[in-house]
Amino acid sequence: MKRLFTKLIIVLLFVVLSACNSSSNSNTNTLSVAELTERENAILATTADKSFVFDFETDGEYKEVSVWLEKYEAGELVDDRLSEITTNINENGSIIFSNTKSNNTEKQQPFAIGIGSDGSTGSTSGFDVNSNDLNDMASVWGSFPEELSLDQDELVLAYIGYSDDKNMSSLTTDFYENPEGNENKLEEYNVAYLLKADFVEKNN
Repeated sequence: MKRLFTKLIIVLLFVVLSACNSSSNSNTNTLSVAELTERENAILATTADKSFVFDFETDGEYKEVSVWLEKYEAGELVDDRLSEITTNINENGSIIFSNTKSNNTEKQQPFAIGIGSDGSTGSTSGFDVNSNDLNDMASVWGSFPEELSLDQDELVLAYIGYSDDKNMSSLTTDFYENPEGNENKLEEYNVAYLLKADFVEKNN
């Protein structure tokens, strides 16, 4: 029931966002952080603890997008596909990721990913079953600051970091510009989740 409710919330938010996409003036072949209205933020707040929404704008040369979640422990990759979704896209659309709310008795971290493009939506939800200690840790989260070009093989869209050190720092812009060269920064967190995306061209 909870997964169904989460998917319904994501679909509802895509309906609200669709009007905004039609009037977007973003540069083509880019991904940007969505500017949400008060109503859209309220919809997300009903089910999400932490959430990110992104808009993409293309010139039609991309046929699909894959979005997935990776898990790191002390900087080491332990799960490269904790949650994943791939769907066909048209010229523009939105990507939504949320760390959905859980009650105090649940120790698993719940996640939801949604992709909407040209009136169609796809979503997936799941849990990290090995996350019992995260509720007792401090957390930081964030996303890339402005825009990303879609011509990269893998885009890091956002992260959530957990640590028993409350003085941990946030990831900087350098991390999104060169994730592989800055992967050592994830060592600061006991656990870190990276949200990634890959846009596939039609001739591939």
